[in-house]
Amino acid sequence: MNPSITIALVVIISSLAILLLSFIGKKGEKKGPRKEKRKDRATVIREATKRLSQNPRDPEGLSAMGNLHYQEQDWDKAYAIYEVLIDLAPSNPKLDEFECSLRMGVAAVKTNRLPEAIKGFLLARKLKSDHFEVNYNLGYICFLQKDYEKAIPFLKQAMLTDGENVLAQRYMGFSLHKAHRYREALAYLKKAIDLAPDDKEALFAMAECLFESGAVERALKIFSHLRPDPVLGPQSALYAGIIHAQTNQHDKAVVDFDIGLKHENIPQDIANEIRYKLAVTLIKTQDLSRALTVLKEIQRVTPGFKDTAALIVRYQELNQNKNLQVYLLAVQSDFITLCRKIVVQFFPGAKVKITDISVFADYSDIVSEIDTPKWSDVVIFRFFRSQGSVGELLLRDFHARIKDLKAGKGVCISAGVFSEESRRFTEGRPIDLYDKDRLNKILNSVDTGVSLKAN
Repeated sequence: MNPSITIALVVIISSLAILLLSFIGKKGEKKGPRKEKRKDRATVIREATKRLSQNPRDPEGLSAMGNLHYQEQDWDKAYAIYEVLIDLAPSNPKLDEFECSLRMGVAAVKTNRLPEAIKGFLLARKLKSDHFEVNYNLGYICFLQKDYEKAIPFLKQAMLTDGENVLAQRYMGFSLHKAHRYREALAYLKKAIDLAPDDKEALFAMAECLFESGAVERALKIFSHLRPDPVLGPQSALYAGIIHAQTNQHDKAVVDFDIGLKHENIPQDIANEIRYKLAVTLIKTQDLSRALTVLKEIQRVTPGFKDTAALIVRYQELNQNKNLQVYLLAVQSDFITLCRKIVVQFFPGAKVKITDISVFADYSDIVSEIDTPKWSDVVIFRFFRSQGSVGELLLRDFHARIKDLKAGKGVCISAGVFSEESRRFTEGRPIDLYDKDRLNKILNSVDTGVSLKAN
């Protein structure tokens, strides 16, 4: 090819390329986003104020001011404006009725005007029934008002729009929990914790649901983990102690309750409950001295709490009589050992041979052969640990056993009282009755060598 032609072609192609790039650049400039000139705050206020001075219900002026206050989160001023705008919106096409209702609801929630918030969100829901923020807020408000069953469908609708929203999951779980629908609540609370692992309130609620659903071991792990928490710690320690006490791990229960009471600023009702449970547990471990100290503290702070006063009276007496403690509170083996002592020492100067010991749910029987210088016979002792009333039927059963064994007599000893019917039944029959008062005298003498029958 001719060199001059080649040079000419290169020049032409280069020129065309430059023109094309220039054209594309200009075209891109035309289609690019135009910078919208945004009014500054002062201008918005000035223009809106001018409009509102001429007409206090001017839609454009109110809308501009409402939008400004809403964006700045000045909720009281925003509420005042959107309260007017929701009345104007239906008849003014320039106003977004849904946005006005939604924003009025949000501002009302932020300023704790819950009835007004419900009004705003319900108006918005008529326009957009599936809007997440509307349904979530209605559910949240119902939760705050403790109308948990009403909160649940709103929150469920919200999650159809945004199933991963942590707040919707959280308050759905809380609402189901408060509505005592514990098993249903667990899935939502778990999801909320997965989305927000530091949410200790949700963790505590999940532990309560596990506890109420019978999964006590899993609940115990969570409650034990939360015991040091300054807010949830006292309640968590209370639950942990209750679980340990229910499984007869009394020493661990005492530790739990003590941890709970170490917290500061414990709500009085929770403090009372922890102390009461601690005292009851200490009684079961026969630490009556400390139990009485705890009960007296409850009585000092909250006189009349449960049966605290009655427990103080009952266990002050026990604290002064170690044998009575054993009779009422000790394990079965220690109780039977004490009963054997009573039988051996009951008749002064007698030779005693114990031939049978039978332990039943309501009582224990000891069959003995008694040999004294004046008489010899079989005597059956029946011991009741209950502090209630022993009725006629139990004594009829006792009398039948006396006859079956051809015993000479029976001695019935109770930590409680005998009903009038039971006392009448024993008249003329070979049965001696020893109620709580006579039992106390026996127990005070059992280690002294003094005749028990004489008492």
